[in-house]
Amino acid sequence: MGADKGVRTVLKGLSRSLDKNNQLSFLIFGRVDEIRSAIKRFKKLASRSKIIHCDDVVAMDDKPAQVMRRGKSTSMYGAISAVKSGDAHVAVSCGNTGALMALSMLILRKAPKINRPAIAVLWPSRSKAGVNIMLDGGADIKADAEDYLHYSIMGASYARNAFDLVKPRVGLLNVGTEEHKGRAELQEANEKIHAAADMIDIEYKGFVEGGDIVGDVVDVVVTDGFTGNVALKTGEGIAKLISDKMRSAFKHSILSKIGAMFSYSSLNRLKKNMDPRRFNGGVFLGLNGTVIKSHGSSDAVAMSSAVKLAHRLAQNDFHNRVSKRLNATLGGEDLSDE
Repeated sequence: MGADKGVRTVLKGLSRSLDKNNQLSFLIFGRVDEIRSAIKRFKKLASRSKIIHCDDVVAMDDKPAQVMRRGKSTSMYGAISAVKSGDAHVAVSCGNTGALMALSMLILRKAPKINRPAIAVLWPSRSKAGVNIMLDGGADIKADAEDYLHYSIMGASYARNAFDLVKPRVGLLNVGTEEHKGRAELQEANEKIHAAADMIDIEYKGFVEGGDIVGDVVDVVVTDGFTGNVALKTGEGIAKLISDKMRSAFKHSILSKIGAMFSYSSLNRLKKNMDPRRFNGGVFLGLNGTVIKSHGSSDAVAMSSAVKLAHRLAQNDFHNRVSKRLNATLGGEDLSDE
């Protein structure tokens, strides 16, 4: 119910997912009359879905504290509660990020020994998987040395289970790669992650820089939520700027239009590889359950990407694997074969 483009766009995305994967089924939380009216266009989806009525919807401008007080009647609360009860494997929402995280922590609770959950986001990259994982993408603006270690463990588990990376390469984002650079908590985190690298079965690359977020040096980039969110929004802005400039350049003259025609297949391949809709879905890590934040402005393609990610994580028993590795690592047990 929280999507900028409305219920029909979300349902179109779910239908698209179902066309590609007939193992899926959906619990759809929201205003039943509105959903039933829109779902009539998607007969296959209607047969694979159960609609659960909720009186209220979390608005994009609602403050998390307000939602915490009145949230039980909202569709967002219902979807997260379905994960807690076991009725759903994963909750996916296009709604208010702050409210989604607040309700997720309220309902699912933080995993044992986790101080701060994180949002893991995907970046197109030059790595073998075609994407890199960055966390935190904005769940909390603060992070201490222990948090960075937790993010490394969770991010590496995400890389293993979502992208089949046997030994993920992890880097700690800093203002330079030299060991003497960075704040005290980064220096301490660097030592902690390095000491735990064998136990958590990662290839720790030490400090990395902003350019490595889209590079092929690491698979997982660890940072605090403030820096991560600024980097994410900057990257989205630059991608849109380049797209707009290229479109303008190819429309500049008759010759440039002809050039665009000859370059169509290459440009189309580039567009597909860089399409942010294909990387939609920020995973909330550090909770007792899996929640995925889809972009508020998601269209059907982006929504389908988030559902595809949700299915893959559920299929790989992602939550239990991450919990097991966290408990083992923080408890001193070796889990290199997990």
